[in-house]
Amino acid sequence: MKNYTITVNGNVYDVVVEEGAGVAAAPAARPVAPVAPVAAPAPVAAPAPAAAPAPAAAPAGAAGSINVEAGAAGKIFKIEKNVGAAVKKGDAVIILEAMKMEIPVVAPEDGTVASVNVTVGEMVEAGAVLATLN
Repeated sequence: MKNYTITVNGNVYDVVVEEGAGVAAAPAARPVAPVAPVAAPAPVAAPAPAAAPAPAAAPAGAAGSINVEAGAAGKIFKIEKNVGAAVKKGDAVIILEAMKMEIPVVAPEDGTVASVNVTVGEMVEAGAVLATLN
């Protein structure tokens, strides 16, 4: 039996290796030297996510009373309805791209689009208010 300490992705593991009795022996088994741990590459700082525009970005009083919220985190792929457009419950207002899928964000009820609080290409978190309706 031999004991080894192995580091994988910064995690240290103590390993015990036994020779099996039922395995055919190699002609000339050579000892295995422990491998020096490889230094992990320095973490690369991710760019800071773009701040979601504040509702104040819309003209004062333009925000509606009904929020259209993102169901998942993702990127704004397309804006289907602009300010002033009439929508029915279930109509797609914005198309969100998440995990290479296009997900329609729909109007929760009938109304008129009062504000669109995002732009195409913007990253948003789940629950973010993307638009409002009156």
